[in-house]
Amino acid sequence: MAAPLRTLCSTGERHSSLCFTTTCGAQAGIKNGLARCNGLACSGTEYGPLTDIPNWFFADGRSAPPLKGQLRRKQERETLARRVVNLSPEVDKGMEVWREKREEAKRIEERNKSLLLKPKGNLLLKKNK
Repeated sequence: MAAPLRTLCSTGERHSSLCFTTTCGAQAGIKNGLARCNGLACSGTEYGPLTDIPNWFFADGRSAPPLKGQLRRKQERETLARRVVNLSPEVDKGMEVWREKREEAKRIEERNKSLLLKPKGNLLLKKNK
């Protein structure tokens, strides 16, 4: 859907006119253009120290108890880490199979080159010099 467009024109004097164009700030699916420009998350609940570290401590130095969102994000990160660890042997095996196929293709190519006709007679003598 197109962003609303509004044009304001004012004439302060007889010979000059100023036109201002204003458009909606959230265009093309950008929620917060400033946050994206500064390298920050769109919302405060995605990642970073503001979401993972408590913002207060007890007077004796103990940290605050974790909030539900912090516990949920921690569980999601642990689940993702377990999945990565479980899938890494499959990736290694796939890379090994790919290398073997590449080496087999090179061997076949070398074999085909060796089966080509060889130069004979004067061409063989010229090639050796």
